[in-house]
Amino acid sequence: MTEPLIVAIDGPSGAGKSTVARMLAERLGIPYIDTGAMYRAVGLAAREAGIGLPITAGETVARLAGSLRIELLQDARGTRVLCNGRDVTEAIRQPEISRYASAVSAIRGVRSRLVPLQRRLAQDRGGVLEGRDIGTKVFPQAPHKFFLTASVAERAGRRARELDARGTPEPYETVLRELEQRDADDSNRADSPLRLDPGHVLIDSTGLDAATVAAKMERHIRGAG
Repeated sequence: MTEPLIVAIDGPSGAGKSTVARMLAERLGIPYIDTGAMYRAVGLAAREAGIGLPITAGETVARLAGSLRIELLQDARGTRVLCNGRDVTEAIRQPEISRYASAVSAIRGVRSRLVPLQRRLAQDRGGVLEGRDIGTKVFPQAPHKFFLTASVAERAGRRARELDARGTPEPYETVLRELEQRDADDSNRADSPLRLDPGHVLIDSTGLDAATVAAKMERHIRGAG
């Protein structure tokens, strides 16, 4: 029996991981598994439960995460995210929820609840997964691991344009400052920090569009280098 194809893409916020992962999954004919959306869903639930930032009640948030039924559904519009049956696809993309997602992803109890779900989804049918620790913690033995990055200035510009397109604009300087803070938080957290593993193929997407990056990854996976 052929093992399901699993591709791990790690990297900092704004590097283009989600867009590239969706394109690559379509090229390879396997599911796109948006692990970041899972942490965003927990972050949204924490905010709606009245938990403020910075989060100090880690055990409370971990229990909350355990009570959630998070589903990733594919349709013509892309990945729809359901939390306890409620469609939260748009709600989890608010700028404030990005900050919550970063905070809850640092909580060991939250990760211990979500990582098994991520593994189960990919082991069923394969998939392209992107996040901060896919190739180091979730699937360290994945046959194809990429670390996607870009200059912080370019990443901030991408994120600012994305927020503007969604109707939730923020000044470039604010986006840049928050990205730099998230980079520091993700790289220095005690549990599953963002890091470049020796098994990763490093790709700098500065100046490259998503289609070019996805094609480069596909060539590598198919053995064309």
